[in-house]
Amino acid sequence: MMIEVEIVTGRTLDQGASVEEKLSEKYFNSVNFIELSEEDFNSLNLNDGDKVKVTTKYGCVTVYAKKAKLPKGLAFIPMGPYANQITGIDTEGTGMPRFKGVRGKVEKTEERVPTIKEIVEAI
Repeated sequence: MMIEVEIVTGRTLDQGASVEEKLSEKYFNSVNFIELSEEDFNSLNLNDGDKVKVTTKYGCVTVYAKKAKLPKGLAFIPMGPYANQITGIDTEGTGMPRFKGVRGKVEKTEERVPTIKEIVEAI
């Protein structure tokens, strides 16, 4: 099963606390997930920590799923290497890529969540 969501990105407190150590386990854990509404989470038959594949017109990435207090159809991913895989680089003349309101699809997967080093090396 697959669901469609609108993805927003932003900074988190945990992410800010570990920003100096971009390849650390602490930073990895602060950016490698997507938060979904309880309804969307349940519709995919997920448990906290299950892996999901997130796909947009810009790309795809495998991350961990977390249940959050969000409206149905809205998803949150912390800004960083995982979010960068699914957000575009086109600034539409604003000088800033679109980090809010990116349409995407989410589905449960058994694929492995890549490390930050693997993402950076693939660029």
